[in-house]
Order: sequence, then C-alpha cells, then structure tokens
Amino acid sequence: MVATAATASFLPVPSPDAGKGKPKGGGGGGVSVNLGGLKEKQGLCGCLQTMEKVENDLPWLPSSSISHAPRTFINQLPDWSMLLAAITTVFLAAEKQWMMLDWKPRRPDMLIDPFGIGKIVQDGLVFRQNFPIRSYEIGADKTASIETLMNHLQETALNHVKTAGLLGDGFGSTPEMCKKNLIWVVTKMQVVVDKYPTWGDVVQVDTWVSASGKNGMRRDWLVRDAKTGEILTRASSVWVMMNKVTRRLSKIPEEVRAEISSYFVDSAPVVPEDNRKLTKLDDSANFIRTGLSPRWHDLDVNQHVNNVKYVGWILESAPQPLLESHELCAMTLEYRRECGRNSVLDSLSDLSGADVGNLADDGFFECKHLLRLDDGAEIVRGRTEWRPKPLNRNFGHVLSQVPVPAEST
Repeated sequence: MVATAATASFLPVPSPDAGKGKPKGGGGGGVSVNLGGLKEKQGLCGCLQTMEKVENDLPWLPSSSISHAPRTFINQLPDWSMLLAAITTVFLAAEKQWMMLDWKPRRPDMLIDPFGIGKIVQDGLVFRQNFPIRSYEIGADKTASIETLMNHLQETALNHVKTAGLLGDGFGSTPEMCKKNLIWVVTKMQVVVDKYPTWGDVVQVDTWVSASGKNGMRRDWLVRDAKTGEILTRASSVWVMMNKVTRRLSKIPEEVRAEISSYFVDSAPVVPEDNRKLTKLDDSANFIRTGLSPRWHDLDVNQHVNNVKYVGWILESAPQPLLESHELCAMTLEYRRECGRNSVLDSLSDLSGADVGNLADDGFFECKHLLRLDDGAEIVRGRTEWRPKPLNRNFGHVLSQVPVPAEST
C-alpha cells in the first residue's frame, strides 16, 4: 500500500469506473470500429500495447473512439531493467579504467621529456632532446653502441630543423633548398666518447649550428647524462650542399643563406679540429672485409646510404680481439663520395705496431680505416682511437658473477 501510494503521487491511477457512462457503439456521436475479431484483455500490459498499435495503424481514428483498459499501478510501472543494465555497464567500465591506471611513483629521470619531442633553448639557438637507452640499442657489454649514439646525433639534427620551422619536403632541407633540389651532405665528422651510457640511462643531446667557411655549415653536439649532467659525448661535423639531381656539390644560394644564417651560433667547435692527414690504405692493410653491400633499409629518403651505416661498415674489418678488450673513444671520418644501393664495398683496417694477440695487456690504440668501392674508389677515410674497457663492463666477467638458480627437485 505504501508503494502504491508513493507511486500514485507520480503516476496517478484512474478509477476503474472512470469510463462508465460513455456511449457505446454509435451512441453519443461515436464511431463504431470493427477490430477484426481482436479481443481485449482487461487489466493486462499487452492491452495497452495492442491499442497503441491500432491507433498508429489508424491515424484518422479519433482517440476517444477506442476504449482503453483500466490504468493500474502494475501496468504503469516503467521497464527499469534497461536503465539498471546501462548504469551497471558504466560503473564496470569506470572500475576497469581505474584499475588499469599505474599509480606507482616515477623516477625523476623518467619524467624528463617523456614524449621525446625536444625543445628550443638558449634564446632559440640550441635544440635539446632526450633519449632513453633501450635494450635493443646496447651491445654485448651492456653499453650503447657507437651506431646508437650516431643515430641520436642525426635525429636531433633533423628535429632541430623541423622545430625551427625550416623543414621543407626534403630530408633536412629548407623550403628554398627544396625549390633548388639541394640537400645537405656531411663531409667530416669528429666524435669523442668520454663515457658510454648503459641500458636504462637517459641521455640529453644539445645541438647547434655555425658557419664553416663560405659554403659550409658546422653542426656541434653535446651529449650529457640527463640525470647527473655528466658529459658523455662530444661531436662536431661539417656539411655542404649537393644537388640531388646532378649529385654535384653546390654553393649556398643567398636565399638559403637568408633562411639559416639567423640560427648560426658564433662559437668554437665543441671538438677541436684534428688536422692530421688521414692516410689512404691499400691491400697491404692488416684486416680486410670484402663484399659489403647496402640493403634497401640502409638508404635514406635522398636515395643514398645513411652516413651512420658507414660507421658500422668501417668496424666490420676491425680485429675481434680489439672489439672484445677495448672500446672506441674517438673517431674522425672524412666522407669522400656517396654509394648507392647497388654498390659493393671493401672495408680495410690497419692496426700497425700492435700485437693483436695480446691487446688486452696494452693501453690505447689507434686504427686507420678505409671504405672503398670494389673498383677502388674511396668512400670514407677514417681514424679511430681505442681505450681498454673498464673491468666492471667486461661482459664475460659479468656473466661469471651472475648466480645461476638451482634446479628444483
């Protein structure tokens, strides 16, 4: 009774006698309708549904001509099941999303540039970007490879141009360069590695550009540990322009100079220029690796081999004992010509004056390199310097210290 009274306050229930006294059939001007033998079931919910269907099918019929079943509390209750199901679905979805949230506290180094987008700093002249060292970027001694570091340098250089609003439809080319079919090519690269980052470290890379002579541009990089600020790597490079159609070097047009000159920094190279001549190697070199050829994914959008790939090819001929006991700490490369996807190359390395069998007992080494086509044309001349690896990063030593879990019986 209480529920009925409460419901009646919102849904008034008419009296069963409310319809008495009304004329039937043709009485009172009403219209008699033959419902085709349809029988009414008084007091049931189905009656209302049937009558509503008849009214819809006969829109010309006056509403007063059809007698409805008495409206009671039972047949006036709405169908709450759909509403309850919808509310339950919403609450379950919200609970699932809440449980998926990771509320664990973050380390400070994980909050630095989390999206890796990079930004312009120091009055708009320096570009800065952070990179985490991932598991697939490290070598056997658990440190980042030299190719990984070189890729970071190249990525920040391109993102610098993009963030500054100078990127056209080419690979690092400005709008005016694109109009004249010009691209940048590196002619010299100097890299000094003070310390290699390890897996899980976050490195912060700063890069900026300066003028180099009348028709060149110098780009410098400074790589730090994002957490401690310790300098890890320094690099300096010289770039010139080449016509991507004729594949010949070009002067910097005045229109291009006007685009880029405002971004030049008047500063000395971060790595002092090494003016020592890089000697040419021949077949008398200690170590030679032949039959190297680029694959499709080694090409960049300008259809020439990525300069980072040359570093990997140069190290292909480095002696294995040197790679196991020492790490590359400095490198100077001179790029002399490009190679295409159909080229076949030879990698030559010379480690004169060293006992290759006893490298682990010696200190620093200097190695000369040459990357050439199979017809003898030079691609890259290089010189690398090597220092002994720290004992705590010797891979074999580390493995010997790792406890092996006992088998369960």
